Amino acid sequence: MSALARYFHAKGAWVYGYDRVQTDLTRTLESLGIDISYADEIGTIPEDFLTADPKSNLVVYTPAVPGTNSIKGYLQSKGFNIVKRSEALEVITQGSKTIAVAGTHGKTTTSALIAHVLKTADIKLNAFLGGIATNYNTNSLLDEKAEYTVVEADEYDRSFLKLNPEISIITSVDADHLDIYNSSESVTSAFEEFAGKLSKDGVLITANDVAFKSVASKMSYGIHSDNAQLKAVNIHVKDGKFHYEVFLKDMKLGKIESTYPGLHNIENALAAVAVGLILSINWKHIKEALESFQGVKRRFEYQINNNKRVYIDDYAHHPSEINACLGSVKQLYPNSKITGVFQPHLYSRTRDFADDFAHSLESFHELLLMEIYPAREEPIENVSSSMLLDKIRMVNKKLCQREDVIDEVLRLDPEVLLTLGAGDIDKLVGPIKNALNKKDG
Repeated sequence: MSALARYFHAKGAWVYGYDRVQTDLTRTLESLGIDISYADEIGTIPEDFLTADPKSNLVVYTPAVPGTNSIKGYLQSKGFNIVKRSEALEVITQGSKTIAVAGTHGKTTTSALIAHVLKTADIKLNAFLGGIATNYNTNSLLDEKAEYTVVEADEYDRSFLKLNPEISIITSVDADHLDIYNSSESVTSAFEEFAGKLSKDGVLITANDVAFKSVASKMSYGIHSDNAQLKAVNIHVKDGKFHYEVFLKDMKLGKIESTYPGLHNIENALAAVAVGLILSINWKHIKEALESFQGVKRRFEYQINNNKRVYIDDYAHHPSEINACLGSVKQLYPNSKITGVFQPHLYSRTRDFADDFAHSLESFHELLLMEIYPAREEPIENVSSSMLLDKIRMVNKKLCQREDVIDEVLRLDPEVLLTLGAGDIDKLVGPIKNALNKKDG
């Protein structure tokens, strides 16, 4: 949503927005001259907007906004032109070739990698990312002469079915958003439908473990996979970096030495390589992009990395994402005690994957479990962090209130610390970092 706000602002439109809380992201938008309200009150809507012709102004919302939102309801009742984020993207992408990245995990990092590959090759593009790309310190790249537009194709509420891409990437198809889909089969069916939305001469790129009955992938990628057309082999960690070789079928393309860690991120990088190859980008530029990629804020983001301790913050909020993040940390720091702070996101997700969450979280040596971040949801009976904690089979676990997190982290004095979650745990990252640095002198 903030990337769209930047886009319309850059186009000369007057932009007003609402968010529940003020963050670094919203403060950045405000510094650009974008008006933002933090109160869901009709009185906060600017008078100039309300007195204009309802059809002359556009209202864009994310499906994450609850149906009880007063501002949205009022504007709907007054006949304003209201569209979902995906519908706005549908219109914006019509003037260029769309590269759409879908998947239950990895969308943001893969989108950022693809945008960086194109940027490195001097290809003009627009990009709308779900996180701040560290290389550019923004979540949107804009060019009036853009030939391509890189977008995240969000499966929530089936929003990605609004797009008709020239290149589609599907990174993963795991059960998620079961409050919308009801079953894993429905999730898969929606992704199959998305794959079928390709333009006539479009290309589908999929992770090797993603297979559809009715769609033949044009290019597949994977790690240590004999079946994948594009693969990474000879993966090893040396001096804190991941080293690997990239092959297209039996042809070696070259070696990569990446400071951006994690096996899952090597897979994400392969998806970006696939796009580069389809667009006939020189391997030199692809290699340069992968090796200079600095990551995305809150995606395996180092906060502290010195001889005393390591602190990594990550957006992981699904069991598969926790497994991927924690697995990468264990590869990098195999002999260290790993402490986790996790904030569950949504009552429905906690209910639907409670056993999987428990299995993932008990792989930490120590765990601080925060209360559930509800986002758009109302509480669900018998679903709580206490319920989840009871399922976690480990000794060093504790339910921790938000106001006690910093003191508990200092008490545990972690060697390697991970903070994980998609809620407002990000507001604790700076204070935790400062407290640990102060402790270490």
